[in-house]
Amino acid sequence: MSGEPLIEVDGVEKVFDVRRKAGFMRRERREVRAVDSLTFGVPRGEMVGYIGPNGAGKSTTIKMLTGILTPSAGRLRVAGIDPSRERSRLAHRIGVVFGQRTTLWWDLPLIDSYRLMRRMYRIPDARYAENLDRCVELLEMEELLEVPVRQLSLGQRMRGDIAAALLHDPEVLYLDEPTIGLDIVSKVKVREFLRDLNAERGTTVLLTTHDLTDIEQLCRRVMVIDHGRLMYDGDLDGLHELGGGERTLVVDLERELPPIEVEFARVVKVDGVRQWLAFPADRSAAPLVAEIAGRYPLADLSVREPDIESVIARMYAGGASLAY
Repeated sequence: MSGEPLIEVDGVEKVFDVRRKAGFMRRERREVRAVDSLTFGVPRGEMVGYIGPNGAGKSTTIKMLTGILTPSAGRLRVAGIDPSRERSRLAHRIGVVFGQRTTLWWDLPLIDSYRLMRRMYRIPDARYAENLDRCVELLEMEELLEVPVRQLSLGQRMRGDIAAALLHDPEVLYLDEPTIGLDIVSKVKVREFLRDLNAERGTTVLLTTHDLTDIEQLCRRVMVIDHGRLMYDGDLDGLHELGGGERTLVVDLERELPPIEVEFARVVKVDGVRQWLAFPADRSAAPLVAEIAGRYPLADLSVREPDIESVIARMYAGGASLAY
């Protein structure tokens, strides 16, 4: 995607004053810099992964972008609005899902929460009905609408929260750990829904998660934050290259053979006709595939990218700033 950023973050900092006991009847004050000189832009319609270890500053960033927290320094704009100064106005332009918290009313049936939100956001009846029907269908929630929120499973409640965040057609959707604790089936449903939402409606999405499969399946661009600083901003392939590591070529032969021998790759596993070959992540797979196809009876093959979590761990271990 290209164009003017819908989300603008320019030199933003967030510093917290923390007091702790330093002896009898004495407290010590110190500053904790949760976000440090953070700068990035997100164009309209882009889906961006925002990742990092616990305490890196991800949730603090989201809270500043929604107006919950005020930056200590720097400039923030979302859809041209200063979040901390015009939080109520911004609320009609954004949707937020915090995986470990709910915006739904605990003792009410799910549909009653949605009816209350329709009034809160002053959503026109036709648009409310259209958006609700769409969410219910795509997230498979029809049988859940009359169920009290407290009786929903975590996966059902999460789908309910995502629908709630979208009833008013937000331009920007912030997702903070949206698949935390979900089973595989629920994760697949949520990912498919978000992919369709972004493709069909052009909703801008900023996704923070520890489930890196979410990032791999949904985002072309990824930003890595650590100790409040942006370490990397680019595509997944670039992250793999900078983090080093290996990719895996899974080869299915027409018959069982000894381990394949080719340059720049090594066999790490053999199981019948299937062999796994590891090769450097920054090398193209094309020459390797061509050589194997020319020398061995090839039935099928696939390339598996390195696990992003291990790539990021190596990147942190290197200690270098990798922001573009």
